[in-house]
Amino acid sequence: MVKIRLRRTGKKKYPIYRIVASDVRSPRDGRYIEAVGQYDPNVHPIVLKVKEERVFHWLRKGAQPTDTVRSLLRRQGLWLRWTLMRRGMDEAKTQTIMERWQMEQAERAKREADRKARRAAKKKKTAVPAAEAAPAPEAAAAVS
Repeated sequence: MVKIRLRRTGKKKYPIYRIVASDVRSPRDGRYIEAVGQYDPNVHPIVLKVKEERVFHWLRKGAQPTDTVRSLLRRQGLWLRWTLMRRGMDEAKTQTIMERWQMEQAERAKREADRKARRAAKKKKTAVPAAEAAPAPEAAAAVS
């Protein structure tokens, strides 16, 4: 049985993962059949490069993605495309659905950025400046 899973590479405390098709019996960083992508979680936004045709090739042959790889494919929209292909939808309908999905993702990213900006502004507004928080040592000595 073939799984599509992550294979860790990179330096110590700085992982970079290859997305590979491998036999379930081989170890995580052991032999693999084919590398179908790369995932770098260390940068923001993450870098995810996938060979779409090769992923679909392995999925057609019955390869099962791990939960993490499935979530990465969802993030790219490939899992949605695969689901539509399995249902037998024609290319035009698939394309319109994918365009709508991309628009929804752009709107979601915009809402998230707006929410982060509002939180940062609120945090900045409620933060008490250091000069107001504690009286100066000279002022405390003059009072006593």
